[in-house]
Amino acid sequence: MDQSERSNSRLFELDLLRALVAVADCGSFTTAATRLNSTQSTVSQKVRRLEELAGHRLLERGNRDVLPTDAGETVLGYARRLLALNDELHEALDGASVSLTVRIGVPDDFAAGSTTRHLADFNRRFPQAKLEVTSGLSRDLAASYDRGELDLVLLKQRRNARDAVASWPEKTCWVDSARSPTFHLDPLPIVTFPPRGLYRDEMIGALEAAGRRWRISFTSSSLNGIQSAIADGMGIGLLPRRAVTGDHVKLPRELGLPPVDSFEVAIIHRPTAGPVIKALGESLSRLLDEEHQHEA
Repeated sequence: MDQSERSNSRLFELDLLRALVAVADCGSFTTAATRLNSTQSTVSQKVRRLEELAGHRLLERGNRDVLPTDAGETVLGYARRLLALNDELHEALDGASVSLTVRIGVPDDFAAGSTTRHLADFNRRFPQAKLEVTSGLSRDLAASYDRGELDLVLLKQRRNARDAVASWPEKTCWVDSARSPTFHLDPLPIVTFPPRGLYRDEMIGALEAAGRRWRISFTSSSLNGIQSAIADGMGIGLLPRRAVTGDHVKLPRELGLPPVDSFEVAIIHRPTAGPVIKALGESLSRLLDEEHQHEA
């Protein structure tokens, strides 16, 4: 075999590299297959073919997730660059301006104001990135992230529930209606998210610790629904400070309601994320640092 034939036998096909990147980003072959509109067996075959070409094992297949080996990390770095160059070539030929889609998840109370303005500014600074933002409940965003449907999430979670790029204590307060207060009622009506929803168990535990009788008067999966129900006099609730409106009144600690401080706001993305995703995580971290210092 001459030098040319030997070189051709070691060519790394972009399709194989794309399969490796997808599995590393998603943490599983099944989720990667869904993202690539392929089958798990086809993705597995492509990764095995790439490992044969590389002469190294590139992924460690565990019981719950898949992680790159040292050689895999090396190949991933080059793979991302080669795939990016391939996208740049397509852009140069067809005039397209978007080469990367970044899928982001944010809670409802971050889906407006400074966060969305910051995302818009980031998009102007990185015009090659197309941001797709999904807002919703943190538990739903976490599930979408685990399925590989989101690249970066801003979550509210119990402290240290999962590893995060950065995190900040979530400052909450008890609130009542400014027009039709209900704190004097017995049992005390409360407005809350559904079972397994954020704050619900902590609210009930705090009320019982304070010796207050309570009943659930309104349940909603929507933050707007929670805010409106409290404002209209359906009961008291627990809200992050940023979600308190002029239709609410904060209940002072002297009334005997224990503070709830077991939550945090966290930015999460995969260790194998590309440079644009990591840059976005760092940018959001600076924004939230500033907001947290302003609240302190």
